[in-house]
Amino acid sequence: MHDNAFLSLALTLADEAGAITRRYFGTPLDIVTKADDSPVTLADRTIEERLRALITAQRPDDGILGEEFDTQEGTSGYTWVLDPIDGTKSFTIGRPTFGTLIGLCHGNTPILGIIDQPILGQRWIGQAGQPTTFNGKPVACRPCPTMKDAIFGTGSATQISHDDPKRLERISAATRYTVFQGDCYFYGLMANGFIDAIAEDQLGIYDFIALVPVIEGAGGVITDWSGQPKRLDGDPTLLAAGSAHIHNQIRKLI
Repeated sequence: MHDNAFLSLALTLADEAGAITRRYFGTPLDIVTKADDSPVTLADRTIEERLRALITAQRPDDGILGEEFDTQEGTSGYTWVLDPIDGTKSFTIGRPTFGTLIGLCHGNTPILGIIDQPILGQRWIGQAGQPTTFNGKPVACRPCPTMKDAIFGTGSATQISHDDPKRLERISAATRYTVFQGDCYFYGLMANGFIDAIAEDQLGIYDFIALVPVIEGAGGVITDWSGQPKRLDGDPTLLAAGSAHIHNQIRKLI
């Protein structure tokens, strides 16, 4: 299967997810609390079931790793990584910073990623070795000359500082200002040149695989907190920045 065929399937998955999302968005939903205290809705499960069925029909030998259901082991060397609604809390209150994340790994390495925001009609596509696109046009992270110019984003104060109460304070003091709770939408904004650095912790694999090709294809750097590449076997920390020098300086503060 050539790259264009992988992309074609990924776009179909994004389109299908978007159609289901729009059906549920802004309607009353039963919210179930999972074991990790994160919410899940009927929309999450309906989307993931549909995407799994489409992948299995076209690529029965591929693995599938998703947020809502058990991992399906594959034999082809390719694994699809799905987060049907990244930012379920935002989704349930009608805030359009959530999105569907569709990633593809060859071995442990992310090679394709889509961030799709179907309510706003916005889609980022990252493919290994190619420029990231936003609604079909190439985009790039912005140059940021100094830390004092940098806009920093994170999920929440407790998420980033759970094991070090001073971590967020150090980063916020060194950067221009901090924004919170942007879900996967923050990473699209980084690719478009609006956010300079993002740090998060306590992530699942499905939370970050699709982000890697998007950020790297826009000229950014995305690793774990120790500076290692984000992979299928990666840890729950993440640090993304629009440039290597900002990435290095944030990592020292972490």
